[in-house]
Amino acid sequence: MTLAGRNLTIGYSERVVGRGLDLALEEGEALALLGPNGGGKTTLLKTLLGILRPLAGETLIDGQSLALLPIRERARRIAYVPQSHVPTFAFSVQSVVLMGRTAHGSLFSRPSAHDHAVAASALDRFGIAHLNERPYTMLSGGERQLVLLARALAQEPQFIVLDEPTASLDFGNQGKVMREIRALAASGHGVLFTTHDPNHALRGADRAHLLRDGERLAEGRVGDVLDRERLEALYGAPVEKLTDAAVGRSAFLPG
Repeated sequence: MTLAGRNLTIGYSERVVGRGLDLALEEGEALALLGPNGGGKTTLLKTLLGILRPLAGETLIDGQSLALLPIRERARRIAYVPQSHVPTFAFSVQSVVLMGRTAHGSLFSRPSAHDHAVAASALDRFGIAHLNERPYTMLSGGERQLVLLARALAQEPQFIVLDEPTASLDFGNQGKVMREIRALAASGHGVLFTTHDPNHALRGADRAHLLRDGERLAEGRVGDVLDRERLEALYGAPVEKLTDAAVGRSAFLPG
């Protein structure tokens, strides 16, 4: 199963953000989308999700046009976690996660025992079961992000699309989310996530797609694509590479 964009022109009626973009995500892999602010990452994600219509080209899931799939069917296939979410109603954390189950039933039907079990498993997976009855509006930004990740997992989708999933998280929870991205890919999900941090891509992704000013600079295996020269071109800033030969790991720092 593949989620793909072919020869996409992305943007809005008054402004083109990017042209000629191709991207494909396979089940069982994690793909990191890197680039500076304003480079088109979020616009590309929303186009792949069908939130924005492509100005040209098409988005496909398993070879079928995404535009032809009903909204509920899209929700069964793809889950989306936005970069930020401002809570409006004081739903409990459990209720928010259970909302992920509406893709598998009626919006107005009562959650089944199976729905509750799936939601509980997702909460446990992210270590937030103790927040079960807490009002969503009373959570920190980092806690809300973990709840949204649990809701996405509760959808039981084939693909999970994450826009800056670690943006609101502390250091420890950033590591937890990156481990979960790897675990989700290992369990057969296709995971696409945006990040500003090439070290997160090194840790969490199989492949990287570098996007600047709506143009692809490079795409391929993270170990092949992420080097100092490409990252300097991507961010327009000096980059320092550190390597620990003893463990065979590298890290990048702003120069």
